[in-house]
Amino acid sequence: MTSLQKLRLPHLIKYVSLLCTETKFRPSKSNLYVNGSYHILQHLRFCRTESVVNLRNGGNIGELANKSSVVRKEAQAALLEYLHCTRSLQIMDAENMSRNAPEFFDRLLKRVDIDCAKVRGSLARFLRYHPINEFEPFFESIGLKRNEYALFLPQKMMFLNDDKSLLENYYVLCNYGVARSRVGKIYKEAREVFQYECGVLQSKMQAYENLGLRQPLVVKIIASSPRLLIGNVNREFVEVLETLKKLEIEYDFLEEHISEGDSYDWKCMLELMCLLSELGLSEGQLGKILTHHPDLLLVCSGRITFCLFGLLIKFGLTLIDVQNVFLQFPQISVVKFSTNLCKCYKFLMEINTDVQDIGRIICSYTLLLGSSELKKVRSLLGALNCGKNRLREMVKNDPYVLKKFVRGVRVDRLPEENRALDVKLVKTKFLLSLGFVEDSNEMEKALKVYRGRGEELQERFDCLVDIGLSREEAISVVRVYPQTLNQSKDVIETKVGCFVKDLGYTMTDLLSYPAVVSYTMQRVKLRLLMYKWLKDKRAVHPKLSLSTLLSCSEKRFVKFYVNSLPRGIEICYCLFKLLIKMGRGRGKGKKQSAIAARDDNGSGEDEKLPVRRRGRPQKPLKDDIDEVDEIEKIDEEDVDEEDSKVLSKSTNENGRKRKKPSQVKENGDSAIEENGTKTNSTALIKSVGYRQNGSRRKNKPRRAAEVGVECK
Repeated sequence: MTSLQKLRLPHLIKYVSLLCTETKFRPSKSNLYVNGSYHILQHLRFCRTESVVNLRNGGNIGELANKSSVVRKEAQAALLEYLHCTRSLQIMDAENMSRNAPEFFDRLLKRVDIDCAKVRGSLARFLRYHPINEFEPFFESIGLKRNEYALFLPQKMMFLNDDKSLLENYYVLCNYGVARSRVGKIYKEAREVFQYECGVLQSKMQAYENLGLRQPLVVKIIASSPRLLIGNVNREFVEVLETLKKLEIEYDFLEEHISEGDSYDWKCMLELMCLLSELGLSEGQLGKILTHHPDLLLVCSGRITFCLFGLLIKFGLTLIDVQNVFLQFPQISVVKFSTNLCKCYKFLMEINTDVQDIGRIICSYTLLLGSSELKKVRSLLGALNCGKNRLREMVKNDPYVLKKFVRGVRVDRLPEENRALDVKLVKTKFLLSLGFVEDSNEMEKALKVYRGRGEELQERFDCLVDIGLSREEAISVVRVYPQTLNQSKDVIETKVGCFVKDLGYTMTDLLSYPAVVSYTMQRVKLRLLMYKWLKDKRAVHPKLSLSTLLSCSEKRFVKFYVNSLPRGIEICYCLFKLLIKMGRGRGKGKKQSAIAARDDNGSGEDEKLPVRRRGRPQKPLKDDIDEVDEIEKIDEEDVDEEDSKVLSKSTNENGRKRKKPSQVKENGDSAIEENGTKTNSTALIKSVGYRQNGSRRKNKPRRAAEVGVECK
């Protein structure tokens, strides 16, 4: 029994559903029972599709039309019936307006609210009591957009039959063969045509047929150039036809290549044909060119060809060269040819090609450049694995290599062995000129030690010769100390000039210790000026070598030289500030020059510099006095003192008590205390420390507080 119920239940449900659909039956609130089951049909849904439910409950037909094509077709049929039967428009016009005006149709449907499933009747009832402006669907059906025909809507008319001249001329154009969708362009560009009296428009079109043109060609010409229908027969158009006839070009040429969607300027086309004739082309050659390349004349009415002509003349082509370009014009559109030519020019500019070379390449290989759609420079450099210089040389030596760089062609990487070999050969040649033996161990070491290309090394070596060294002396310098050539030419000139001119040393001193060039200028100046001051005080040996002064560590220099006199740290600090004010120009000097600018030495007392904190503005202190005057002042005071009693006396100077010898000795490594922060005296020298050439280790990062109390 249970199995029998399972077999009969689906059939029963299907039968009840069909019955409810046909009789519009609505289930009652009571539950439907089936023998052997409890509430089997309690949740059974007896309903139609979503659109029918919305129609029963009242809905917007515009929303339904977007979901159902059937509803949309019924609404279009209702609009067609209204326009044809109620408004008495021709059936073709009514059908065109109901089907080819989608924007107007959608706006109309959004205004209609219905309460039953009869879409057609609901829309017809709405149109009966809410007449529409018939000019809106008419203008949209002939090819105009809403923003275009908004200005053409009549102010005192809303029914199309009221404008008889419009409909009459519209029918003339349609009967002549003009597509209804093309009439809108004629109305937009030549509105006067639709105000002609009966027979005027037909006579104008017949006048163009009398020139020997077939009716399909006249239709295309009218649709593309509506202003030909205004006034008499256009004179420029007639001259174009006569010129084509002289060139032995049939009118079928125009019928085949003219597009109704384009607009043509017949005067511009006539000027282009005259220009091409002035290049020296015969009528046969010009006719052949236009026959094989009609886009030269018809695309944008020949304006693109005018631009191409001016571009070629600007690049330096002669009239004969331009003539050859048009005679050998490739089988691509003139727009594509001009675009490729401009992109090739941009390509040559991006790889830094000289202007003369660009002009030469374009003049000699115009057809090649116009036919090649090149890749972008960035992607091409990545594919070739080379730089712009090498790519530029390749193009200059053989412009036909551009054929390999067009889009769609795979580009292989260039070999790198030849490039590395050339660099090594130039560098080896330079080292051989210095006296190195080829294929020796010294040569292998020199190739690693000397950094840079051969041309750069030669330029730096010539710089040493130009500053006053003989060639033999320069060779000895670079062989004893190779790192000299690892600096740029400007750096070498600046350091040697500072050593000789500013500090008063000779080239002989430089030859005795070539490593002077490797130190920073500030380190060299500070130590040598400090040594000069110590010599004047007779505190050091008067003939110390440069290597002893410059190569020693910061700690050793401070211990044996700066602290050799009680005021050594003060003098060193003043010298340091003076060098900062003169400007070092890079590195730490920039930071410390800003710090030194806030220092005040005018009182002669211990300077109290507040600890600098990161991110907080610092109030400026008193203005600095001239450090040179301060050094001279300290020197004059030291003259009156005996050198033997400098460390044993405690005197007052400028209102400041000098520390006891024990205190001086104890605080030899911490010269000045500021706000509870002690600063090591070696900070003076560390700020201008020596960094060995070739070392790529970064300087140790320092906090702003450390910088603020440095170099005291």
